[in-house]
Amino acid sequence: MIRPYWQASRAPRYSLLFALPLLIIYQILAALAPPAPGGTAVRNGADIILESVFVWLAGVWGPRLFMLCLIGVGAWLIARDVRANRNLAPPVLGGMLLESICLALVFGVVVGGLTAALLGYPPPPMVVAFTAQRLGRWTMLMLSIGAGIYEELLFRVVLVGLLAWGATKLLGLRPLLAGVAATVLGALIFSAFHYIGPFGDRFDIYSFVFRTIAGLFFSGLYLLRGFGITAWTHALYDVFLLLR
Repeated sequence: MIRPYWQASRAPRYSLLFALPLLIIYQILAALAPPAPGGTAVRNGADIILESVFVWLAGVWGPRLFMLCLIGVGAWLIARDVRANRNLAPPVLGGMLLESICLALVFGVVVGGLTAALLGYPPPPMVVAFTAQRLGRWTMLMLSIGAGIYEELLFRVVLVGLLAWGATKLLGLRPLLAGVAATVLGALIFSAFHYIGPFGDRFDIYSFVFRTIAGLFFSGLYLLRGFGITAWTHALYDVFLLLR
């Protein structure tokens, strides 16, 4: 039972379908979220970066084109996988949810322990309340869910993939070395991303190292367990942190 579940849960028909509720919930909350101080709409930063490419290409139609491409490509991959395998078992999706919850619960302990061991001192208290006070809990919930779907799409699928491709094709590195280099550089960029913009965090060495290790963890999880479980684990960890 474990091996068939392990293989099936990584397949597009399960992995992408499992990630779909995150996308729907994020879009609904983003549409309902009140504007930030200053009247600007609040969106996840990775969402804005990905969408900006389509805005550059299609102007005001960019956001619609981005969503159409995102849903269209995902639906095509799911349909192709379903046709090839001709089965879709709901219990697999339930198992994926349970696995994501367990991973999210142990994520902070494991990554925090590695960070403390590397830096040689225990973590300072994590403060979410100040940002939540500025934006509101529902907006923070939207950003947490958006982190799962869009940050994993941007940093794991797109960025690490492009860096690995560039290291192989342009620099001539072997695939394994290119993959390792892309993963490490992608984790550093992922960590630095959290300090950019008007709602970015104040830079702190502990949080920077924590997020770098988190980026490595998510890259490994993406390779082992696929996009859906990685996205849900990331989103649930951020939500659990918000509810503390």
